Amino acid sequence: MIIASDLREGMVVRIEGQIYKVLEVESRAGAAKMGGVVKTKLINVRSGRLWVPHFRPQEKLEDLELERRMMEFLYTDGGACSFMRPDTYEQVEVPAAIVGPGEKFLQPGMELPVEFFAGEPISIVFPDVAEARVATTAPPSHSQQDSAWKEARLENGLSIRVPLFIAPGEIVRVEVGTGRYVERAHTERKRTA
Repeated sequence: MIIASDLREGMVVRIEGQIYKVLEVESRAGAAKMGGVVKTKLINVRSGRLWVPHFRPQEKLEDLELERRMMEFLYTDGGACSFMRPDTYEQVEVPAAIVGPGEKFLQPGMELPVEFFAGEPISIVFPDVAEARVATTAPPSHSQQDSAWKEARLENGLSIRVPLFIAPGEIVRVEVGTGRYVERAHTERKRTA
């Protein structure tokens, strides 16, 4: 058991028989007779539905221990992504609802931690930022405006907004959870002596 004020991002709790992963936590202190409140954003690991409950800081919740295994992504088929454990070759299908927005960044051969509860996969741990190549966008423009953006389609099919200086074929870094542009990926340039 854990009290609501000790909740942290990434934890998994069971509430009324349902299993939820904590996405966000915000604690607010109370004033005078008003007790504080813990605002959370949870995702149901089976259905993929978001829930935004509030808890009293001393409210007890059942926290769950997860098993984390490194698994290699193989392919996406229908509404599921197939992963394989490299040491035992055991394969597991993870529903796309559990994989979430990071599915667009999966590439065959990529190794990621998969979290299991009672032998069932309940989440994939993606890095915060991933790289992707720009497939199509307007030609680059080097204007004095830093706040101007344009549409770009990445090779993985995701449409994002990028700065005007980004050209087709460039690799950009994107936040996996939100799909927001972070920066241009720094490519290694060979120096000629």
